[in-house]
Amino acid sequence: MSIHHKLLADGRWFQLSLVEQMANIGSEVERALSWKGKNNDPFSRNAFERALELMDFTLGDRKNANRLKEVARVRETIVDYFAGSNEFSSTEASFKKYFYYFAYASRRNR
Repeated sequence: MSIHHKLLADGRWFQLSLVEQMANIGSEVERALSWKGKNNDPFSRNAFERALELMDFTLGDRKNANRLKEVARVRETIVDYFAGSNEFSSTEASFKKYFYYFAYASRRNR
């Protein structure tokens, strides 16, 4: 899989706080959900892959060591929803609600 976020992969991602990282991941998840709702599978898949890439960057960020369990679980539910059988019964609304708080906090901290 090729790197979609080259500038972020070069170190910019690790300068962001966990809240900012999760807000950015949420943006990609929202895009994937939006394209899925419009039955545009290729665009939804691309946004889903970008979200996974950002989650992998977050999991590799040493400053997030205490939060890896939560980030890994969210990654697992996203994969289950978009590429699995949705065993966790996730919904579009549940993802939007979860990531909304990160976006709100990220904006508030600016």
